[in-house]
Amino acid sequence: MAYDAVNMADWQISEEAEKNMPTPDEWREKLGLQADEMLPMGRLAKLDFLKIIDRLKDRPDGKYIEVTAITPTPLGEGKSTTSCGLMEGLGKRGVNVGGALRQPSGGPTMNVKGTAAGGGNSLLIPMTEFSLGLTGDINDIMNAHNLAMVALTARMQHERNYNDEQLARLTKMRRLDIDPTRVEMGWIIDFCAQALRNIVIGLGGRFDGYTMQSRFGIAVGSELMAILAVATDLADLKERINNITVAFDKSGKPVTCGDLEVGNAMTAFMRNTINPTLMCTAEYNPCMVHAGPFANIAVGQSSIIADRVGLKLFDYHVTESGFAADIGFEKFWNVKCRFSGLKPHVSVLTSTIRALKMHGGGPKVVAGKDLPAEYKEENLELVEKGCANMVHMIDVIRKSGINPVVCINRFYTDTDAECDIVRKAAEAAGARCAESKHWEKGGDGALEFADAVIDACNEKVDFDFLYPLDMKLRDRVDKIAKEVYGADGVDWQSDAETKAKMLEEDPKYADFATMMVKTHLSLSHDPVRKGVPKGWRLPIRDVLIYSGAKFLCPCAGTISLMPGTSSNPAFRRIDVDPETGKVSGLF
Repeated sequence: MAYDAVNMADWQISEEAEKNMPTPDEWREKLGLQADEMLPMGRLAKLDFLKIIDRLKDRPDGKYIEVTAITPTPLGEGKSTTSCGLMEGLGKRGVNVGGALRQPSGGPTMNVKGTAAGGGNSLLIPMTEFSLGLTGDINDIMNAHNLAMVALTARMQHERNYNDEQLARLTKMRRLDIDPTRVEMGWIIDFCAQALRNIVIGLGGRFDGYTMQSRFGIAVGSELMAILAVATDLADLKERINNITVAFDKSGKPVTCGDLEVGNAMTAFMRNTINPTLMCTAEYNPCMVHAGPFANIAVGQSSIIADRVGLKLFDYHVTESGFAADIGFEKFWNVKCRFSGLKPHVSVLTSTIRALKMHGGGPKVVAGKDLPAEYKEENLELVEKGCANMVHMIDVIRKSGINPVVCINRFYTDTDAECDIVRKAAEAAGARCAESKHWEKGGDGALEFADAVIDACNEKVDFDFLYPLDMKLRDRVDKIAKEVYGADGVDWQSDAETKAKMLEEDPKYADFATMMVKTHLSLSHDPVRKGVPKGWRLPIRDVLIYSGAKFLCPCAGTISLMPGTSSNPAFRRIDVDPETGKVSGLF
């Protein structure tokens, strides 16, 4: 049944839907799993992916569906809602469908964007668990990541305090001679804590640590989250963690977690994260949750492991990429699919009338504040002008060999005339287009959308990457900037170019993926520039080295790896009933 999404909060819809949510034992029977392939954790369960994939290795893969979006407003345009709605719509058509979405960060959940669990009648349940830590993956990542920093800073203190003989005798360590000005890692916390972006640590006496500048990033931007998204098994996870570059020594040689003898302990913290968590939509379509968000500063994809499981369990498997097609889809296309060897059948481009109006010149959208009237009333001119952003994203997806399905994620205030403009623009650009009212009506509102995706999955796809692996880093960035973002070229700051040249000359980085770091609020590096900006160049200020994940991450503009908390954050409205323990106020 569909709930009254207009008048009910998401947490209220979740609470009602949870009353009939299958138990782990019922899910085992529904999905045809063996008893030892499910690891119950309260109302939820993790899936033992190696056992499932091994048992089903000869079963053909299902259809692989990726969900992306146009450039969003600060409120987001409902990719998770659309992913859930598509699963619900396909389920209504009698299709064996499931999916894999990303775990929300406590940063947005306690800030202005909310849980990102979908919304209305197209959300993931149980919402409280999903919003508040789930089965602990992000906590495990925080512990493992910060343990690396504990190992590094303790090592620096001991090397300062003792000579080589004392180090060997008292601590059983060899001197690593770490350069305090070339520490690659910082600390992490899963909140938007702008006060921790730049810090000084080690104040006090000689036994109070090593005094130096340091920083915090948000937990889901950790290299460990990136590794979780691309790892193939526990052995691969362990090897990648030991290969993480924590710092450089004074001769320029990388100092890794393996060098610090901390990688194995970090893997121990993360031993349970390797298995996806099973949840479901409000209409009880199975959906795994694995890896995290923030495709602007991280990989922003659900894991390769979850996709491999889903393609064996389901005839149609839905996965999601963070933010818009210039960021999330580009990383799905050129990084995730290259690592996994999997080829998608179709990509869904989520579009909203709200975002199109913004790109057409509408008033500024501010998270936490009411939308201006232009976004709630019919305005055909703004929609028509804003369609240029959608057409640009269609062209980006088509460069991969995929012909996308544009989903108009329709809100109840959108008008038929506005939607008709979007449909005509999408079809003129060569894409299928379908309206969907999954937020309001669940699967029954997504039938046209589901049919369009089924049709698209039966088309031949000539999938190929944007660039070959033997292309140099700076040439890759130039190609992405011009062909994906629409820039005229790339401007490298001096230090960033020096670092890029060093990385290009070192053969050990030759096959590393290029993982761009850029604002999600514009095709450009400037979040203020909407639509399809013209006459601009992409500035690159740094290149982060993720040697465990095997990523090189060029950083564009002034984007920060630690978002900030707003003046009206969500945590002000979240509460818990002391008698029942039920949480309210989540969205």
